[in-house]
Amino acid sequence: MNGEGTSRFDAAQLHQQIVAVLSAWGMPPEAAAATATVMVETDLAGIDSHGVSMLMLYEKLLLEDRLRLDAVPRVVRDAPAFAVVDAGAGLGHPAGLFAMDLAIRKAADCGIGAVAVGNSHHLGALGHYVRSAAQRGLIALMTTTTRSPVVAAAGGTTPILGTNPIAFAAPRTSGGELVVDMSTSVVAMNKVKAYALAGRDLPVGWVTDRSGRTITDASLAHSLLTTREATVSPLGGPSTETGGHKGFGLSLMVHVLSAAFSGAALPLYDGPSDNLGHFVLVIDPNSVTDAGATAGYVDELVRLMTQDEPGVVLPGEPEAEAHTSRSRDGTPLPEPLLQHLRAICGRAGIDMILTPLG
Repeated sequence: MNGEGTSRFDAAQLHQQIVAVLSAWGMPPEAAAATATVMVETDLAGIDSHGVSMLMLYEKLLLEDRLRLDAVPRVVRDAPAFAVVDAGAGLGHPAGLFAMDLAIRKAADCGIGAVAVGNSHHLGALGHYVRSAAQRGLIALMTTTTRSPVVAAAGGTTPILGTNPIAFAAPRTSGGELVVDMSTSVVAMNKVKAYALAGRDLPVGWVTDRSGRTITDASLAHSLLTTREATVSPLGGPSTETGGHKGFGLSLMVHVLSAAFSGAALPLYDGPSDNLGHFVLVIDPNSVTDAGATAGYVDELVRLMTQDEPGVVLPGEPEAEAHTSRSRDGTPLPEPLLQHLRAICGRAGIDMILTPLG
């Protein structure tokens, strides 16, 4: 147990459960296994907002006939270093993996590869994708639009933008990778949901109602966000004095990269599917530098950040530490989430196989 009402579960069994659900919904075996891997790796990294808990949203999209789980991503425009992919209104994980693999192959040929994806859905935490490229000695950047309008424009109060995440990864010669994975809002909406499922209060400043009042009750905040009666603050907070306009600018940049090339949806789109957009950029450093030079530079940069500063926490370190501990001790799932999973399994006509560790 990890606190009242929370149990820990083995990663392999969690993967098996997710595959069983996705398969019952009609997802092909290979795509289901790949999607489950991304979700489980995300939970192992401590990003509880984007792992198994996302089955709740995916079921909702499926029941609304907005999601095609049998979709196969396909290239619709192709150039030597750039391509556009149609995800076929499918779940974003297969499309994201397809785009990353394609960008890596283009970078091998051209030194740089970019892929834009349209007509997609949620693809989980971006860190998993960019890390996979950095593990091959490559530099990767990835962005995505998101489904729910929850962030207001600078100076406004109307929810219009998503949390529009961005991720970056670079290789290191000393092992591991430098990984930056963040939303362009102070928090992802799914993290608000994760706080609500865990019964935790939100930090002050994460969510405000339309009158500017801070909301710390996570369940209330999530409810108001889904009805567009509240907003998540941009990076920097709701005020330009603390840099909120910079978070707003980053969000606009992410939206252009993610959607403008592939015809993905503008904010407030209300069509038959979410039509989210993703963007992947991969650079092969060895095309312009000596082998290992870039990774060595990243090592030196990290060394400078941490010398004589034992309290410095590098981007990606908390996730790496969580992955180590959760791989050993299991992934914690709160009882409210387990109740949702039992109901999802029941509606899918499959068994709930998750058994708590120890």
